[in-house]
Amino acid sequence: MKLFPAIDLLNGKLVRLVQGDFSRVTDYGLDPVETAIRFREDGAEYLHVVDLDGARDGKAANHRLIEEMVKRSGLKVQVGGGIRDVERIQAYLDAGAMRVILGSVAVNDPAFLEKSLFTYKEQIAVGVDMMKGEVMTHGWEVGSGVDAMDFCGELAQKGVKTLIVTDIEKDGELKGTNLNLYRELSEQIDVDIVASGGITELNELSELQQTGLYGAIVGKAFYTGKFTLKDAFKALEKTV
Repeated sequence: MKLFPAIDLLNGKLVRLVQGDFSRVTDYGLDPVETAIRFREDGAEYLHVVDLDGARDGKAANHRLIEEMVKRSGLKVQVGGGIRDVERIQAYLDAGAMRVILGSVAVNDPAFLEKSLFTYKEQIAVGVDMMKGEVMTHGWEVGSGVDAMDFCGELAQKGVKTLIVTDIEKDGELKGTNLNLYRELSEQIDVDIVASGGITELNELSELQQTGLYGAIVGKAFYTGKFTLKDAFKALEKTV
C-alpha cells in the first residue's frame, strides 16, 4: 500500500482543517516546500497536495508554490483543489504533477469528466468526499444529493483508475479511520482506492493495507506527532 503524506495549502501556508471546516484551521508554521523535501528524505515516494483556496473559490492561488514543491521535492505528486477546467489540469501536469484530482466538477459536470478522462486517462483521479453516505462538493460545504457508493461505481464504469475517498466526519479529528467503508469499497469496486481521513494509529495503516487498498493519505497524525513517516513505513513492512 502506498503512503501519501498530505500537505494542505491555504494562503500559501501549510494548514489542516477539521472536517473541511474553514473556521477550524490550524497553521503549523511549517514551510510547505521544506516539509515536502523532508518527507522525501524520510522515505516518501508520493505526496498528496490540496489547494484549499482553490477548493473553496476555484482560484489557483497556490499554483507557483505547488510547482516549486513538485520540482524541489522530487516526489510523485497528486494535486487537487478547485480544478474545474482543462487549462488548470494542463498547468499542473506541465508543472510536473503525477496526477490531478477532480472533485466538485466530477459531480456537477459529467461531460467535462469524460472529456478529461479521454485526454489525460490515468493522470486524472477523482476525489469522492462524503459525509453520511452523501457526496459533498465545493470545499465540502455543499451536499450534492448523490449517493457516494453509487457514485464510486459509476466512476469506475467511466474509466476512472484512481479514487481518493475521504470520510469528512473522520478528517482531521484524529479519532480513527472508517475501516468498514474502505473494506466495502475495496470489495465492490475494481479501481485504485486511496483512503483519506482520520488515520490516527499505526495499526490502522496495517488494517487498511490488509483490505487491499492502493494507498492511504496521512496528514494530521504526522503534524501532531502521533507517529512519524518512518514509523508508518515500518508498520506497513510488518503487515506484508
